[in-house]
Amino acid sequence: MRTVTAERLRPTTAARRARIGAAVLFFTNGAIFANLLPRYPELVEQLDLSKASFGLAVAAFPVGALLAGLSAGALVRRFRSSRVAVLATILSAVGILIAGSGSSWAVLAGGLFVAGAMDSITDVAQNSHALRVQRLYGRSILNSFHAIWSIGAVSGGVLGAAAAQFAVPMPLHLALSGVLFSLAALVAYRLLLPGPEPLDVAEPAASVAEAASRTRAGLGALAKYGVLLALVVIASAGAIVEDSGASWSALYLSGSLGASAFLAGIGFVALQGMQFVGRMLGDGLVDRFGQRAVARAGGAIVLVGMGLALAFPTVWGTIAGFGLAGLGVSTLIPAAMQAADELPGFRPGTGLTIVSWLLRVGFLVSPPIVGAVADATSLRVGLVIVPVAGLLVLVFAGVLTTRRRLPAAG
Repeated sequence: MRTVTAERLRPTTAARRARIGAAVLFFTNGAIFANLLPRYPELVEQLDLSKASFGLAVAAFPVGALLAGLSAGALVRRFRSSRVAVLATILSAVGILIAGSGSSWAVLAGGLFVAGAMDSITDVAQNSHALRVQRLYGRSILNSFHAIWSIGAVSGGVLGAAAAQFAVPMPLHLALSGVLFSLAALVAYRLLLPGPEPLDVAEPAASVAEAASRTRAGLGALAKYGVLLALVVIASAGAIVEDSGASWSALYLSGSLGASAFLAGIGFVALQGMQFVGRMLGDGLVDRFGQRAVARAGGAIVLVGMGLALAFPTVWGTIAGFGLAGLGVSTLIPAAMQAADELPGFRPGTGLTIVSWLLRVGFLVSPPIVGAVADATSLRVGLVIVPVAGLLVLVFAGVLTTRRRLPAAG
């Protein structure tokens, strides 16, 4: 294992500035999309959509992400993660504004397609930059960036819920929020690390997962891609839970349980709020117990929390269930991204790009499945996909690291 100097463990001013700038990017990324979510019930009513057709429209977001996502690694290497993240953030806001115009199903799907394509590029670029900053800190800080994303999502969700409650015209609401968060991303650019992405990524401070160690020992491509596939399943489980809160919580609370417009938006806010709590605690828990134990505990929380909420449906019980689901998945996507970025045998950024791209499959398959099941039975039955995702995490978490050790100083 490499040793790390004391200077590296004490971040420089440039590193601290870059951490602030990257945090702003994560905040804007969460806030832009979340502004639209509490207004989904309005769009469904305005466009007279069935749950299945709405689910297909929402699926355009991950379709755009899948088609554009694999270009992210090359774009980051060519134009720098900082530039790519900021430009894609602005274009994401444009896509959300188009989706919220409410003129037709095709426009809704088209806007979400553009937003999803840009979001996938933003996701890789901002995480790539965050991992650069983390290496300068010499300790785990990636979960804190995702916690800031959750703050952004909560802020956007609250703004969207308030706009829905007070009947603010959707195009005006989304235009103002898009301009605000795009300007914030532009300001953040000046704080980010200069120069291109480094080609010599340091070895991880902790031992990589057992399966990754076997890869280094010579099991070759089969083991390497097997580990990568398991990481995709873990990340996709987190994506499925997040998407269920984003796409269906407002509809389920307002339609099936009769909640008000504001309370219907609080289901998503509870998920993101508890996800923020989990991510704020996540770095310390990961450093102490390792990614594997934290992920397994999270999977159990999702399975039990949302399972009970669906078994005994009430407005506040469901809001609590979505909150526990958010807490449970809080570290999953950061854990999978970090493990993929440290997986031997890939060019810098390649493992991260592949996991970021394929986790969008969770966002792609979840809305149509839940929508089809909801039309055939009920939305309550469709949301059983959430505890099932928690069960998948329990099964596949073995590829993550056990106990993380910080690098020795000196």
